Amino acid sequence: MIQLTATPVSALVDEPVRIRATGLTPFQVVSFKASLEDEKRNMFYSQAHYRANEFGEVDLEHASSLGGDYVGVHPMGLFWSLKPEKPLKRLLKRDVMNSPFQVQLKLYDLEALPSSKATSAPKASLTLKRWYVAPGVTRIQVREGRLRGTLFLPSGEGQFPGVIDLFGGLGGLVEFRASLLASRGFASLALAYHDYEDLPSDPEVTDLEYFEEAANFLLRHPKVFGSGIGVVSVCKGAVIGLSMAIHLKQVTAAVLINGTSFNFGVPQVYRGQIYPPLPYSPQLISTNALGLVEFHQIFKETQVGASQYFFPIEEAQGHLLFIVGEDDKNLNSKAHAEQAIGQLKRHGKNNWTLLSYPGAGHLIEPPYSPLCCASIMHDLKIYWGGEVIPHAAAQEHSWKEIQKFLRKHLIPDVTSQL
Repeated sequence: MIQLTATPVSALVDEPVRIRATGLTPFQVVSFKASLEDEKRNMFYSQAHYRANEFGEVDLEHASSLGGDYVGVHPMGLFWSLKPEKPLKRLLKRDVMNSPFQVQLKLYDLEALPSSKATSAPKASLTLKRWYVAPGVTRIQVREGRLRGTLFLPSGEGQFPGVIDLFGGLGGLVEFRASLLASRGFASLALAYHDYEDLPSDPEVTDLEYFEEAANFLLRHPKVFGSGIGVVSVCKGAVIGLSMAIHLKQVTAAVLINGTSFNFGVPQVYRGQIYPPLPYSPQLISTNALGLVEFHQIFKETQVGASQYFFPIEEAQGHLLFIVGEDDKNLNSKAHAEQAIGQLKRHGKNNWTLLSYPGAGHLIEPPYSPLCCASIMHDLKIYWGGEVIPHAAAQEHSWKEIQKFLRKHLIPDVTSQL
């Protein structure tokens, strides 16, 4: 009897799953197909073809895919290779608390490769649940003063390291990374700062005092260690995260994913100090052969000799973790990180770490998330970049490193206090 098993069947999205098929004919060729429907009824699909061993088994932990959406030994390939049925759709979890994503896994007979197609009836099937929040994590809506966001608190007694989670130009309130961080032991504040509730859709300035209020709010919370907070940030959020690390003594660790070392977009202000945005060269906005817009070269000319626009990164007292996708087509993030690190080195600073990933794109997310290499944002078809397999490897590695970095710099050293 053919059986399809997955261990565990229900898990957090950043947890690996072991998938096995048994009861097959020795050396039979089969096709695994995965599908997922998001909250907006968009469908995502993946497939991979395998040959059973002499015992009629396929174990994705050890078996090599012969074809489909990837080739080689990739135990979680069916998850990170999911592609949208309709182009330019991004898989984005909105309701993190009440329902998991459900991945339908089906096993088909495949008589020959690559020309034949799977027969209509699956030989076996099962449903996997992928959660964005662990049991016991609490979600608290934040509307304090002008602050807007959501605080996720881990289960258990005692205090936890506090983290502010910032996204970029997407706007609104994005909670999936904060809920996962809370599931891993961090008191995590998903902070909205534009296009949400009464926050302006297109702010005329970025007011760093808003983010200072958020840092103080988090530090005051009885469940948060009072020694300092972290920031996890991407794109425009990483620009703000870097500025927070420079200006706010409350920030002792900042994770900066594919950002810049200067302000862009609108002016940034803090207690009367103004950081104007670095001008860009509109003629360097390009459209590729697929009709997708690439922005990664727009600062190439204007940043030369524009040192007055660069943040005084050397003033950051906390620690900085730069995460770079070398195939980022939205920002030239590798060059921006190298500029920032060069500036730190010239000032004799060593409070930084760089993780640079060849083949990774702009949207580096928690592990096993499908690569979104392009999507529509603000009516623009934007190319984010990334190659499927190296991008997946970057997400898996960086997520572990982010957690290690935050724990190292946010959890008080008990021995030093004795």
